[in-house]
Amino acid sequence: MTAAARGPGSWTYGLTIETQGLTKRFGQQLAVDGLDLAVPQGSVFGFLGPNGSGKTTTIRMLLGLAAASAGSVRLLGLDMPGRFQDVLPQVGALVEGPAFYPFLSGTANLHRLDAAARHADPATRKARVSQALDRVGLSHAAGKRVHAYSLGMKQRLGIANALLSPRELLVLDEPTNGLDPQGTREVRNLVRSLAADGTTVFVSSHLLAEVEQICTHAAVMSAGRLVAQGPLPELRRSGIARIRLVTPDAAPAMSVLAGLGLVPDAAPPQPDGEVVTAVLEPAPGDAAPGNAAPEDIVARLVEGGVRVRGFGVERESLEDRFVALTGEGFDVAQ
Repeated sequence: MTAAARGPGSWTYGLTIETQGLTKRFGQQLAVDGLDLAVPQGSVFGFLGPNGSGKTTTIRMLLGLAAASAGSVRLLGLDMPGRFQDVLPQVGALVEGPAFYPFLSGTANLHRLDAAARHADPATRKARVSQALDRVGLSHAAGKRVHAYSLGMKQRLGIANALLSPRELLVLDEPTNGLDPQGTREVRNLVRSLAADGTTVFVSSHLLAEVEQICTHAAVMSAGRLVAQGPLPELRRSGIARIRLVTPDAAPAMSVLAGLGLVPDAAPPQPDGEVVTAVLEPAPGDAAPGNAAPEDIVARLVEGGVRVRGFGVERESLEDRFVALTGEGFDVAQ
């Protein structure tokens, strides 16, 4: 269920994060504009958008690090920031990169951070720190000073800090930002393992490739507004599908397609004939051009005397769809 399906003032069960009309202003600047976010329990949720689209500001409001100008937030079924003392012990977060004492070891840093947590049990601290380091694959570097860590190791140490206690929700803001391919793979595999254990993982990113590889759901931000959200397969299906026909008989082909209710257009000639394209399935909300199946289209073309040298159905990529929604590009590779 999406946020749009809810009535005002109501809350939906089965959501780990839910916002209604969440808004943040900085003077005259509207950084986040009426955000209705719905993050299903147990999902790996990609919070996607170009840099400057309002992702980090939203995360800070979710965690009570910044006050909202308007709207409501509920985490784990509890109102925020009013119930932060009950909520935050169940939430791990890595926001705007990890910060550690560079001349202390990874173990010593985690001991200090854990000692600052109000609900942390000192009696189990040593075991929990060891377990967290093992979970992120840093046991071999536990005694090494953090200034000697690679950027990927520091990111994993930041996630280890978020995992010192059992968490129902893990919030990661740009967790692979600046990492080399090996560091990216390490963080990606860690996110997958956490999700497999039932933790809801909320991943903010401007890297489309990362979201596609690890997320089950996604939301797209643009200039502070939510422009799409839902399961990733649903977002993939939401683009326009076109047929692509290669034929030396472009004019009769266009006539046949028009007779099927499709609106064809011709592209420049190719070595093996002209390429004719037409919209087969519109984006949601657009008028349907016709209900012809691809195999029926080919049969009608052949019946009309059109020589078919190539035929295929091409759908907009996820990148194409998101660029269409935001008017901006996304980074698609590290």
